[in-house]
Amino acid sequence: MKYTEEHEWLLQDGDVVVVGITEHAAEQLGDIVFVELPEVGAEVSRDDEIVVIESVKAASDILAPLDGEIVEINEALTDNPGLVNEDAQGDGWFFKIRPSDLSPMEDYMDEAAYKDFIG
Repeated sequence: MKYTEEHEWLLQDGDVVVVGITEHAAEQLGDIVFVELPEVGAEVSRDDEIVVIESVKAASDILAPLDGEIVEINEALTDNPGLVNEDAQGDGWFFKIRPSDLSPMEDYMDEAAYKDFIG
């Protein structure tokens, strides 16, 4: 698993990368009440705002961590956005992206570096 400075996690699964937010980010946001996900098939560029999260405390945007195509979204979040709070780094994932290039994954933090970053 890799981590961004925007508190996203990335998990490579073959030629697809699963993206969500970290437990730390979910705790900071508080109870999540709404998630707007990107469209399947959308072509995105790194740093595009592609997910909107609303919590009782704030609204936040999730940025695309890689260039590529959105190949799947987590439909469960539409009916149950609180799933992000319950299992941020598991069932609370946001989308899957097929990157045009996987090499930028190497630029992101591993778990130890992320723990130092939030520490």
